[in-house]
Amino acid sequence: MPKPLSELNCVQKAQYFASNLVLRGVINLMGTLPYGMRVRMMGGLVRTLAPVLGISKRIKRNLSYISPEMPDRDVARTCGEVADNAGRTLAELYAGEPFWKRAQAAEISGHGLDALSTAKAEGRPVILVTAHFGNYEAARVKLIDMGFAMGSLYRRMANPYFNKHYVETIQATGKPMFEQGKRGMVEMVRYLKQGGTLAVVTDLHAIGGAEIDFFGKPAKTSLVTAELALKYNAMMIPVYAIRQENGLDFQIIMKEPIPHTDALTMTTAVTKDLEELVRTHMGQWFWIHRRWKPYHDQPAPPAG
Repeated sequence: MPKPLSELNCVQKAQYFASNLVLRGVINLMGTLPYGMRVRMMGGLVRTLAPVLGISKRIKRNLSYISPEMPDRDVARTCGEVADNAGRTLAELYAGEPFWKRAQAAEISGHGLDALSTAKAEGRPVILVTAHFGNYEAARVKLIDMGFAMGSLYRRMANPYFNKHYVETIQATGKPMFEQGKRGMVEMVRYLKQGGTLAVVTDLHAIGGAEIDFFGKPAKTSLVTAELALKYNAMMIPVYAIRQENGLDFQIIMKEPIPHTDALTMTTAVTKDLEELVRTHMGQWFWIHRRWKPYHDQPAPPAG
């Protein structure tokens, strides 16, 4: 768990403050440009800087771990696409209304949409499970616009300065937001008991989680989401926002609800479903994350 500002030493505070100023400056500068140009330029900027920032190195490490036979040209293409999508996502999250309009206009489909409507009519809680794929916020914007109020669970960022305005930005889309931790969990459970709809990103490494294969390699995965669904009879529905070819629009996919069995079986089903989607859109999942730590301990491929 990242340390709060009060627990950082002077050097750490200075480093985080400086990096926050740089990132905020880039975001503010980009904000002066027309929306489409802004999103494309931020994608291009992150793609260009990916080798310098260590992004390409992290992506290559992950790809070499799960698919060492992948041709170099495919690795290079995926590195570029992932960095571009990450940059576009960052620009979109801070764009406000122009991004909201794009997301609100997105096509939405899948049996999960009818299931969500049924659950809300019955006053039954719902947990929408998603991933760092495409732009996960687009699905939340779309569903809120359709009248499905929802809360969301988030993990505090290491940089406390950036985390503050990031949370404020996301809250502009919809509230409530629950920070991962003891207090956030208590508030989130209370919200579910009241029949609320909750959005949770479930594809990060989880200390103490169950080992579930993702791309053929064991990845520590939290079972908490499925455990909450079972305990509070919440419908569990996977939902993803797929970036379209123009790089600006999205298609929202709502999958069939995950049947209530046991937490491991349910979480495995979500993980396999995500893997199938990522295999179809390799450049849209955030391969930047250390999803398989501490398993891939071999030397990282050279940046570039």
